[in-house]
Amino acid sequence: MKLDNFRWLDIPAEEAARRLLGCELIRDINEQHIRVRIVETEAYDQTDEASHTFNGRSARNQAMFKSAGHLYVYSTYGMHHCCNVVCGPEGYGSGVLIRAVEPLEGLDIIETHRAMTGVSVTNGPGKICSALDIDRQLSGHDLAKSPIRLIKKPALADEQITVSKRIGISKAIHELRRFYITNNPYISKR
Repeated sequence: MKLDNFRWLDIPAEEAARRLLGCELIRDINEQHIRVRIVETEAYDQTDEASHTFNGRSARNQAMFKSAGHLYVYSTYGMHHCCNVVCGPEGYGSGVLIRAVEPLEGLDIIETHRAMTGVSVTNGPGKICSALDIDRQLSGHDLAKSPIRLIKKPALADEQITVSKRIGISKAIHELRRFYITNNPYISKR
């Protein structure tokens, strides 16, 4: 089912990864709100060896084949969760890994979830899911609805965005598919 609210993400993963920078996620937990700005992303799609969808649809990755505007959540090393915003057309496995976010509201909740303070609270994909209490139960979630919503913000200018190689992968390592807001203190690695 196509989500009309997210036609702006019905684009290739690399374009969506750029476009999501500066957008916000709002997480509702026990009648409290956490609001964060997306500051770092990575693009993945089914033509990409490093993507979970490279070998086709499976029980694990089925959310990435939904229409743009859904959430895909997976676990790494059996203990950390990572989240992607699904993009592109329904049936085509593509998404944008949210690598780092900047807290805007609810920092006290984030710091409680992470048991720490400072930029390290949300400067990595596993840290984000811990800070926002995101797990596999939210995989496939419609990001137009609570408990986690994606808010579109104006696109950033190209000169505000740095492009580099992705982090922590073993295939397609030379692809320039990582995007981040230049000089933002919350990015995962310089």
